[in-house]
Amino acid sequence: MTTQVFGHKSPDTDSTGSPIIWAWYMNEVKGEAAKPVLLGEPNTEAAFMLTRWNLDKPEIISGVEAGAKVVIVDTNNPAELPADINAADITAIIDHHKLVGGLETKGPIDITVRPLACTATIMVDLMGDDAAKMPEAIKGAALSCILSDTLEFRSPTTTPHDKAVAEKLAADLGIDIASYAAEMFEAKSDVSAFSDAELLRMDSKEYTVDGKDFRVSVLETTAPKLVLDRKDSLMASMVDVAKEDGADQVLLFVVDILNEEATLLVPNDLVKTVAEKSFGATVTGDTVVLPGIMSRKKQIIPNLKV
Repeated sequence: MTTQVFGHKSPDTDSTGSPIIWAWYMNEVKGEAAKPVLLGEPNTEAAFMLTRWNLDKPEIISGVEAGAKVVIVDTNNPAELPADINAADITAIIDHHKLVGGLETKGPIDITVRPLACTATIMVDLMGDDAAKMPEAIKGAALSCILSDTLEFRSPTTTPHDKAVAEKLAADLGIDIASYAAEMFEAKSDVSAFSDAELLRMDSKEYTVDGKDFRVSVLETTAPKLVLDRKDSLMASMVDVAKEDGADQVLLFVVDILNEEATLLVPNDLVKTVAEKSFGATVTGDTVVLPGIMSRKKQIIPNLKV
């Protein structure tokens, strides 16, 4: 039986690239049949990665069959996975997020969760000497994942090991990191083709804080003005997106990669309270700038209060 390898819904670069990397390893090194799949359309940066390295876009699936063998990467949160995930035969989890709980397995499995910035870094480590066998396209995917998740080493989630692995991959590929990251971030910043609702869901995760259900959305960009110019329509769309997704509120953080700050849209008193209690911000309008805030995992989610 072929094992399906996938990451979280609303796939970013890491959740698009890591399934490709690990499926290659299972097929070519371990001799186990595997295929990468996605739980949604990849974002613009992930699509750029696929084109840049001539990688096929994995099949997009909406669910898994009972008993199907799967490897879960870049998440361990059932809310970010198919509703029927516990009916599948989960054989491994490779992740760099905190344990959430709720997944059930048919038996003992391989679980690797490490405090690194990127799933691809963990995968390179797990491969050991076999990582040298990665073809250029797979190395390119791994480099892309790490540069994306670390925001070219600007994110506070970055570890020296993530940086060292990325630099080794770049050297093998003859890639200048600064130039390549600039291309990636330019692709990520082009959101002109997306509706407001698509933007709000593009890189978002569900969290419950003090009894309130939030969809916490992050848009990382080198051109924040392109997003902030749409703030009125984005805030209007938050009402329908929250209702459709069963959330109390959408929180949208526009992360300015180059200036290393986030702008939070403040459509109502609830979000104003969140901004003030969570980040000590003084809110005087419908946006507030949060200096130094770059990471949802390390800086936003742990601090959220209502």
